[in-house]
Amino acid sequence: MVSSITRIPGIPGDSPSEAEGLGKGIESSFGLNLIPLPANPLFGTDGIRGRVGELLSAPLALQVGFWTGIVLRNHATQIGPVILGQDSRNSSDMLAMALSAGLTAAGLEVWYLGLCPTPCVAYLTSISDAIGGVMISASHNPPEDNGIKVFGANGGKLPQILQAEIEAGLRGKISPITKVSNCGRHYSRSELVGHYGDALKKPLNGALNLQGMKIVLDLAWGAAVGLAPSVFTEMGAEVICLHNEADGDRINVNCGSTHLDILAATVQEHNADIGFAFDGDADRVLAVDNTGRQVNGDYILYLWGRHLQKNQQLPDNLIVSTVMANLGFEKAWQQIGGKLIRTAVGDQYVQAEMQRTGGMLGGEQSGHILCRHYAVTGDGLLTALHIAALVKEAGVSLAELVDQSFQTYPQILRNVRVVDRDRRLGWQDCEPVQQAIALAEAAMGDSGRILVRASGTEPVIRVMVEAANAELTNYWTNELVSKVQQHLMD
Repeated sequence: MVSSITRIPGIPGDSPSEAEGLGKGIESSFGLNLIPLPANPLFGTDGIRGRVGELLSAPLALQVGFWTGIVLRNHATQIGPVILGQDSRNSSDMLAMALSAGLTAAGLEVWYLGLCPTPCVAYLTSISDAIGGVMISASHNPPEDNGIKVFGANGGKLPQILQAEIEAGLRGKISPITKVSNCGRHYSRSELVGHYGDALKKPLNGALNLQGMKIVLDLAWGAAVGLAPSVFTEMGAEVICLHNEADGDRINVNCGSTHLDILAATVQEHNADIGFAFDGDADRVLAVDNTGRQVNGDYILYLWGRHLQKNQQLPDNLIVSTVMANLGFEKAWQQIGGKLIRTAVGDQYVQAEMQRTGGMLGGEQSGHILCRHYAVTGDGLLTALHIAALVKEAGVSLAELVDQSFQTYPQILRNVRVVDRDRRLGWQDCEPVQQAIALAEAAMGDSGRILVRASGTEPVIRVMVEAANAELTNYWTNELVSKVQQHLMD
């Protein structure tokens, strides 16, 4: 057991779980009992993610926990706990217990939060003496999937070089540097989630409240069901909730940030000021304005960026986004003196570029928004609170703010399901698809953009076409999707 640890001030340790520890010197068994792994890397754009019972299993989670613990220990200046949280999926309990067993086998103390948003794990890791955090969630994926996200001691996504070390251990390519002679302990620390809720409200308390606003929240049967309603209510808003129970069978199913129709209808039905839809682990959010119109991450970045710009809180007037950011957003932001840097798709790439450039605001069209003034990682609840406060402060509706911002270029994103992982990841070697992309790019010239990529979180090829002309957008989307289906589908 870890002999000493600095606790979060004012938060005493709980009694240890009775089911803890696997015996001394247990790390030797992990090196001898390797489990079969796919040839391609386990870590994608947002941790390890896949179908439970196929890629993800308790034996894999056990070893991921152990090797995550070893890598975090090896790179820590002093030994501290690892913070562990989960979403509402039916498989999350199983994976949480297996991960905790692996982490304690690596000699580490585990603070188990239970159900909580992903940003809660990141926040608590950043303010405590924890050497890392782990979240069990497949974000917006369907209920049968799950995932493992790892955070460093600063609360940011674990750097790729450390992810590679974990994977090397899983594949038997390295041995633990540190001898683990004692097991760690597992503590239930669900009370810490309240500290995260307080931190969400703190930047707005005293300056602005949400009194007089009617807000609809779609909680996607996921990780934010216990926290989001109380946070918005305590800020003074009248709150109407959708899909607001923890339900592992229905998480993300026809609801949340990937399905906004029910939210839009509810906003209009109740004459609400604004609606917010979260994904399963609440690290992203999309909005619906008072007319029922969808407001994606590009608009959220523009409106929040303009607010920060006016208050001289946006260094170099810089926003960091991805290759998916709409051309209309980019041109409008440049017209008011802003600068946009694009990265590969994935909030870890946005975060890395923000750290490199000193950027304070960044995110994705899909609703991952990171504002370093207030958070260490993308946070759906925090973003929603600040956008609601921005609308309240402006004294006009969200629809009016959107109308005053920019017009998007017609953009179509189509997903083509390609189950064969090797074929999906090797799509760039498919000559007919590459020829079709080249032909489309030549035909559109400067009037449009094309992005074809393999998803890092789902078994799909994503085809995005964007052009000033909707007819061009439709035509080339259909052409490229047809080529992908013809040459890459099973």
